[in-house]
Amino acid sequence: MKIVSHSMAKNTKPTNEEPLEKQLWKTADKLRKNIDAAEYKHVVLGLIFLKYISDSFEELYARLLEDVVNGADPEDKDEYKAENVFFVPQDARWTYLQSKAKQPGIGKFVDDAMDAIEAENASLKGVLPKVFARQNLDPTSLGELIDLVGNIALGDAKARSADVLGHVFEYFLGEFALAEGKQGGQFYTPRSIVELLVKMLEPYKGRVFDPCCGSGGMFVQSEKLVLEHQGGVNDISIYGQESNQTTWRLCKMNLAIRGIDSSQVKWNNEGSFLNDAHKDLKADYIIANPPFNVSDWGGDLMRNDGRWQYGTPPTGNANFAWMQHFIYHLSPTGQAGIVLAKGALTSKSSGEGEIRKALIEAGLIDCIVNLPAKLFLNTQIPAGLWFLRRNRKNGNFRDRSNEILFIDARNLGHLINRRTRELAPEDIQKITETYHNWRNPDGNYEDVAGFCASAPIDKVRDLDYVVTPGRYVGLPDEEDDFDFNERFTALKAELEAQINEEAALNKIIAENLARINLKDAGTA
Repeated sequence: MKIVSHSMAKNTKPTNEEPLEKQLWKTADKLRKNIDAAEYKHVVLGLIFLKYISDSFEELYARLLEDVVNGADPEDKDEYKAENVFFVPQDARWTYLQSKAKQPGIGKFVDDAMDAIEAENASLKGVLPKVFARQNLDPTSLGELIDLVGNIALGDAKARSADVLGHVFEYFLGEFALAEGKQGGQFYTPRSIVELLVKMLEPYKGRVFDPCCGSGGMFVQSEKLVLEHQGGVNDISIYGQESNQTTWRLCKMNLAIRGIDSSQVKWNNEGSFLNDAHKDLKADYIIANPPFNVSDWGGDLMRNDGRWQYGTPPTGNANFAWMQHFIYHLSPTGQAGIVLAKGALTSKSSGEGEIRKALIEAGLIDCIVNLPAKLFLNTQIPAGLWFLRRNRKNGNFRDRSNEILFIDARNLGHLINRRTRELAPEDIQKITETYHNWRNPDGNYEDVAGFCASAPIDKVRDLDYVVTPGRYVGLPDEEDDFDFNERFTALKAELEAQINEEAALNKIIAENLARINLKDAGTA
């Protein structure tokens, strides 16, 4: 079922305080106690979703109640179906659950509410979590969590509460992914990467496809971009596939809370290669972050698959299988923005070099972006973005069919913790504007040493079809003629200073240990 669209909450920041979503996260995380983040996220996100559909229901319920004299029936399910609002049975409404929040059986009340909502709304069948009556979830903490979620957007107009709840849901997805670390990366692509992909492609109208869609971040960001440019959410149609059922459930809730039709977001455990849920789809935009370097993707069962138009991908690595799966699903004027492990830029093993050569010679590769390290939660493998475009001669853009744009963004971004880096808005803008200036007819593009270069295909041939951006962009201007001896001397001095500092620290530690040993000996 589709729900009426809502725009992003513009301001959830109380005066002189942390943003609302950060305050909520700290409180919710404190209530987690001994529950793993991987399990707890279904509790918290399930409650936020329940609050959202209850608010939407209550808003329409109040309007129907005022219109009873004209024959409206607030308890008629068809009234809600007509307005694309989920029907919420009486014992599943937020006010009812909040009245039971302090009772020891609150977990069962919430699980029963989830069952009741699924029974009344076919599109939510098998989607909602029923994890609230588990023994490791303390009823008191659950009651406090219900009160916390119940206060989100309290005092706001009902129409705005959906904006706030959607924003909080999205923020919590990212925080849970960070808390889970490596496992979190399996359902969540960091927001800055999603935003970069979407802003570079600008999917304002048409069919948007992600065949490894995780929790739906690419779709949510696409919808935001459309709304920011005064479009309507119905200007784009969403198609997706996910092989992990738990992640698929998160995706369905994430899209519903944003008002996005998820009827074409499919789940099957075989995955996109073995069981393509959208065999006949030709998408206008493909935006995806497939898992890197997957070895057990079923390649030995698909040696003669029709998707392998540019060469049979190796059975031990799915990177170029994903690439050709995406190309197969592109419309005649379609564009794709995808994340791949950096090895795909240079690999020549098992025929990968020949496939990359065929893609280049077919004129499909538009732009390559080399990304900084530490951007991904689930892997330290370096990555790059590939932008593919059909009809590069006669589309709406400048004819760049004999060139590829290379962008080296390895030095951009900032650390948000010891292990994780993200791109700042100005980084995203810099990369995006470079690409748009290069491809748009009215763009004003120039090569920038050390950052970007538009290379003719002849040069790519000369470099044996290796497409690492650093090979094309060269060194920054200020480093072109650096003095090697001067640089070596400076580095040597830095290293010696570090060694001396460590030696001094070791001496202090040794002296302290000696004092402790003497003290212990005296005590004995």
